[in-house]
Amino acid sequence: MKYFATLACYSALAFCCGAAAAAGTEIKGAAILDHPCGKVSVKQMGLVHDGKMEDANKLTTKEMQAQWKAMPASDRTMMTGMMKEMSSTEQQYANDIKSNGVLVVDGQAATLTVKKTTKDKNGTSTSTMTQNFKLDGGQCLISR
Repeated sequence: MKYFATLACYSALAFCCGAAAAAGTEIKGAAILDHPCGKVSVKQMGLVHDGKMEDANKLTTKEMQAQWKAMPASDRTMMTGMMKEMSSTEQQYANDIKSNGVLVVDGQAATLTVKKTTKDKNGTSTSTMTQNFKLDGGQCLISR
């Protein structure tokens, strides 16, 4: 179940609390999309939105892939449906990153936080999506 919550947070734009680490190099807005972690995040979101979970999981660490495969098929099916429903297209997500994204890179780890405020007739709401990465050379993989 821990994987369930983690996967929902990083893939489905679930509401979750988290702040980027204070240390490290901070990248904001459109510049995130030029970083390997920004690219993999947008690509993964698009794959989830298209229901291509096997391809989306290839962009995660080996540990995350193993946890996904260890889940019962019924749980994977449920997660796939929920994540697809809550996800954005690549373009929508890239726009959200441009407007509201902060990527903090600290050594071999990185954290992308996208904080979005929405106003409507019912008031104002804020959603925060946090995604963690592991960097290995020029490659960036989603770790949570």
